[in-house]
Amino acid sequence: MAEARSDILLDRMMSLHPKIIDLTLDRMHRLLAALGHPPAALPPVIHVAGTNGKGSTLAMLRAGIEAAGQTAHVYTSPHLARFHERIRLAGDLIDEDLLSDILDECLAANGPDAITYFEITTAAALLAFTRVPADWTLLETGLGGWLDATNVVDQPRLTIITPVDLDHQQYLGETLAEIAGEKAGIIKRGVPCVVGPQQDEALEVIEARAARLGAPLLVHGQHWHVWEERGRLIFQDETGLLDLPLPNLVGAHQVMNAGAVLAALRHLGFGEDACEAAVTRAEWPARMQRLKTGPLVDMANAAGSDLWLDGGHNPAAAQAIVESLSRLPAKPTHLICGMLNTKDVGGFMRPLAGVAESLQAVSIPGQAATLSAEETVTKARAAGLRSDAAEDAQTALSTILAEAPGARVLICGSLYLAGVILQTNG
Repeated sequence: MAEARSDILLDRMMSLHPKIIDLTLDRMHRLLAALGHPPAALPPVIHVAGTNGKGSTLAMLRAGIEAAGQTAHVYTSPHLARFHERIRLAGDLIDEDLLSDILDECLAANGPDAITYFEITTAAALLAFTRVPADWTLLETGLGGWLDATNVVDQPRLTIITPVDLDHQQYLGETLAEIAGEKAGIIKRGVPCVVGPQQDEALEVIEARAARLGAPLLVHGQHWHVWEERGRLIFQDETGLLDLPLPNLVGAHQVMNAGAVLAALRHLGFGEDACEAAVTRAEWPARMQRLKTGPLVDMANAAGSDLWLDGGHNPAAAQAIVESLSRLPAKPTHLICGMLNTKDVGGFMRPLAGVAESLQAVSIPGQAATLSAEETVTKARAAGLRSDAAEDAQTALSTILAEAPGARVLICGSLYLAGVILQTNG
């Protein structure tokens, strides 16, 4: 099969990557100026930062906005199978021709200057958003907030900060307060900010920045509350009470994500139908997703097993997995896991040791920063998990199904691994 034009252009963009990543917006501002400053032409922006839950939050926002008969551009990262997944134009994935043309424009405007892959592709997304009408723009930060390439909109309509936890310490800081300070960098003067559940150390930093900038806050536990009661989602703010179905995205953490979305939608004036659609119609792959079709599913089904996929990769994501598993019918759970060497592998493994019978470790194809299967085995055993290395996910699945037919199998550890699974499993 011939290589897509966009893939060729994306490969060229990788060659411009600076040898050392220094978090700065200078390169971004230079390129955007050369492109005519597309952020100034965007529909109203909702900007989302945080450690966990950003993608799910955007998926729910989009579902609610579309249920109200409006449209939204959406920018998320990373992609799972194809780069096109990162850019939705008024609800539809960007097509190959437009993507290639936009990438061409950005390469020409940037010239030979050094720029990170994320910066130049973010500029491409923002430029694409100016070519198609829409009612809203939903932006997900890639790394941090203050110096993230998406943080180039002077006056968003609303910002949202999902739960903050330890991740990307090499870039964002070693303490929760330092990382929260980076995430809070998306807060703009006078712009309301919805704040999801936070540890006290993080919330203090967020509140302090908002106070300096006169940005009104809508904080979980203060201005809005959300909980599960008798199999329903109950949300309350100063407007009143909502009694809704539980989120169709699996996991108790999705109740909290939904709460932030509902607070945002209510603040923006959306009605109850939009709120219910946000909770019940959102789609977000590789977040405790039960796989339904494909050759790996066929293997699992033949052994009476079910197959799940999750891209979480830090300790908080592992806790969410544990909580999600506790809500599923009781069944022995076995893991297939691959991780990057930039992650807190032990911190991810330890919560899972209490709920998983075993772990088959794999490396992540195509990722230079992957932990080898053998290194992952060492980390897993240190965390108390019975573990062995496997050549690939299919071999790992075969081993588990031979030893434990009828078990639940969860593939986890990295969004990059999840992307490989979604590609190879069809």
